[in-house]
Amino acid sequence: MLELRHINKAYAADRQVLLDLSYTLQAGDYVAVMGDSGVGKSTLLNLIAGLDTPDSGEVLIDGVAISSLDDNAATKLRRQHFGFVFQAFHVLPHLTLSQNIALPLLLNDAPLERVEQMLAEVGLAGRGHHFPRQLSGGELQRVAIARALIHQPKLVLADEPTGNLDPETAHDVLKLMRKEIKANGSSGLIVTHSHAAAATADYILNLTKDGLQPVVQEGHN
Repeated sequence: MLELRHINKAYAADRQVLLDLSYTLQAGDYVAVMGDSGVGKSTLLNLIAGLDTPDSGEVLIDGVAISSLDDNAATKLRRQHFGFVFQAFHVLPHLTLSQNIALPLLLNDAPLERVEQMLAEVGLAGRGHHFPRQLSGGELQRVAIARALIHQPKLVLADEPTGNLDPETAHDVLKLMRKEIKANGSSGLIVTHSHAAAATADYILNLTKDGLQPVVQEGHN
């Protein structure tokens, strides 16, 4: 589904972030990436999403290199097949919660279904008419997660998806993410500092200067 081929990324001559990184994420895999701050975890997500470009190497989705697509084709790919959860939420302030969550459906000319269901799934039932300014940071995070999942994307990318959530809500949201990914035969990649969040994934990878290294898990939640 996702293949990284010899990715290199530097922000200055003396700041190499990713070096010759290769990895393949199969359809149906749900993977957590951990690592020290500044090692390049968020950069990796942005490269996969096509929001940033590697200095060399290729990011392929279903065998197609994102770099080979023009802007319109790359935008269409992200719109139809990707779901994003960013640390900064990117919830649109002038839209209601329902409108924010429904945005991927509108952009894909898809039926406006599942909005109320997703609101309920993230603990915001009956709040669809509210605006983002009426929500806490944790509630905004839940809106962002619902929006990322509503169109049943093939690839879910999440950057610290539980960073603003209390432990109980984080557990519920992670359970929802895993359920949606598995039910849709999608793939998921989350970046997290939380060992509890990482433990919900099929695999844990540690990002270091030597690339992505598998972490042995004693069990799965």
